[in-house]
Amino acid sequence: MAKSTLASRTLKLASQRGVVRARDLNERDIPAVILTRLVKNGQLARLSRGVYALPARRLSENHQLAEIATRSPTAVFCLLTALRFHDLTTQNPHELWIALPNKSRSPRIDYPPLHTVRYSGDALTRGIETHAIDGVQVRVYSIAKTVADCFKFRHKIGLDVALEALRECRRGKRATSDELWRFAKVCRVANVMRPYLESIT
Repeated sequence: MAKSTLASRTLKLASQRGVVRARDLNERDIPAVILTRLVKNGQLARLSRGVYALPARRLSENHQLAEIATRSPTAVFCLLTALRFHDLTTQNPHELWIALPNKSRSPRIDYPPLHTVRYSGDALTRGIETHAIDGVQVRVYSIAKTVADCFKFRHKIGLDVALEALRECRRGKRATSDELWRFAKVCRVANVMRPYLESIT
């Protein structure tokens, strides 16, 4: 197949998906050298290792989440990153927090830095929302699930962060008491959360 046709197919894929990975081309029998040529010609921009996009593409403020989701589709954004995504915290972490199953391998990514938290059972699979960011399907835990997670991992992120998230959630009516109780049970922190929930209900 002519190189110009391969380049056109690659650019079309980048336009449709928002970002394109080297392995996406491999699945379509397009040699990786096409990416190198397109970057050299200014027709594609390298976002991170193995992830490319059209240079004129307007990136959202959450474009890094899209990049990580492209590299690790099974990851779910959690804790501080989910709080930031849902606008429930004043924290601005330099790491992206992702949840992965206990035995899965963490993605090898140069930038941005990742903080991987291991989940299992219902705590891993429940409360996942899918959001389209820059043409990529990104998995993020829901508000109620994220608040419960913050109490579960309060020793990692701080009880003050969990309390701030709960206050903002209830003040903005972002989740109902029933939703919060349900995920408190999923995360096995109902006894921990009970006094705080009762004080603001």
